[in-house]
Amino acid sequence: MKRIGVIGDAVCSEKIMGLAEEVGREIAKRKGVLICGGLTGVMEGAARGAKKEGGLTIGIIPSESADDANPFIDIPIVTGLRDARNVIVVRSSEAIIAIQGKYGTLSEIAFALKFKVPVIGLHTWDITQDIIIASNAVDAVDKAFNLIQC
Repeated sequence: MKRIGVIGDAVCSEKIMGLAEEVGREIAKRKGVLICGGLTGVMEGAARGAKKEGGLTIGIIPSESADDANPFIDIPIVTGLRDARNVIVVRSSEAIIAIQGKYGTLSEIAFALKFKVPVIGLHTWDITQDIIIASNAVDAVDKAFNLIQC
């Protein structure tokens, strides 16, 4: 099973939440495993979408309690590492889809690029040509799966 990380804002608009949900659905349709930070916003939207398609979701929780995971996380991995958990999200993923995001997302993008994990961007940081821009959720997931097969 391919492991796709989805990263982005913990607080986001309904439009971005819907985009994240569509990404999660598309990952699950392709039998991928969704990995995320396990909390709210983009993470919750993506996990909700994956669960709607019967997918498996893993949340790398920054706090010290599995209870902090959103209700769509199947496997919470409790780290107590706060923002340092971003490294685990990236290292556990074969590709990353970044949806919008602020500085936490930027740190995950930087780790991914450093570790040679492909980054596909949807309305996110456009700081380098190494971020592969996608036009929509299906395009993002297609690109992620195609890059993993390379």
